[in-house]
Amino acid sequence: MKPIVTLTINPTIDLATAVAEVTPEHKLRCDAERRDPGGGGLNVARVIRELGGESLALYPRGGSTGELLERLLEEKRLRRWPISISGHTRENFTVTERKSGREFRFVMPGPTLTEAEWKTVLDSLSTVAADVEFIVASGSLAPGVPVDFYARVAHIAREQNAKLVLDTSGEPLRAALEEGVFFAKPNRKEFRDMMGPQVDEPAGMAAAARSFLEKGRAEILVVSMGADGAMLTTREGQYRAVPPPVKTASSVGAGDSFVGGMTFGLARGLPPHEAFRWGIASGTAALMSQGTDLCSRQDVEHLLTQVQPTRLA
Repeated sequence: MKPIVTLTINPTIDLATAVAEVTPEHKLRCDAERRDPGGGGLNVARVIRELGGESLALYPRGGSTGELLERLLEEKRLRRWPISISGHTRENFTVTERKSGREFRFVMPGPTLTEAEWKTVLDSLSTVAADVEFIVASGSLAPGVPVDFYARVAHIAREQNAKLVLDTSGEPLRAALEEGVFFAKPNRKEFRDMMGPQVDEPAGMAAAARSFLEKGRAEILVVSMGADGAMLTTREGQYRAVPPPVKTASSVGAGDSFVGGMTFGLARGLPPHEAFRWGIASGTAALMSQGTDLCSRQDVEHLLTQVQPTRLA
């Protein structure tokens, strides 16, 4: 299994804590904090390594928070290719309200990248992606990065004969899909925005997914639907899977865990519907972890036995 290259153009340090109750104006006494390296691609890299695969994480970082990010990644023992930037790496934070169990997530915009900086990221991707099978590009764009950035990534992947896994949203997603990707994972709302209101009904979503693939925008499409599970569409078939019931501790990183788990399965040579099981199990396992922690291999392997996709077509 070749290393999987992950790209995170807007990484973060994820901080998680809890308070008794979120109320305005008063000082909120927090529990001890937890810090983890985060951002879509870094989370995917963490999951792949946890499951026993190899990854190489590519990302920009800068300032004192960038130095902290490096230390956190070193603790996770991730192989990495950092790119220095002038701005400071962002910090996001999640607060769990113990009284209600609700989760409040605060997401910062991140540093503004110069044209030279984001172009250096693309040049570095061309270098590290030589002789790899999979590239995973995941997460929001940093300020200053053009909306066609992931379309440029798709072009590089095609030039390197690599399979691009893309998990983003909005105009960056649409632009990349025009270029073409191997595997796309929009959520239900994002897919509705692209395909129209007919996807609100199960039959309409299934038909829209097949139409999406016929246009050549992707070879594998997964539409995630939260607690309702996810739908997988390939040219060989269509499947729906519902996650096993678990007690949710935190939803942070569940989508990234899904992408990491499914990409890990594909990289091992599993057919898409079997890799889909790994994605569902990994995403569900992440719900069981506290704060900004992700899935554990033990939980994934346990849940895997409970995931049985249903063939739709």
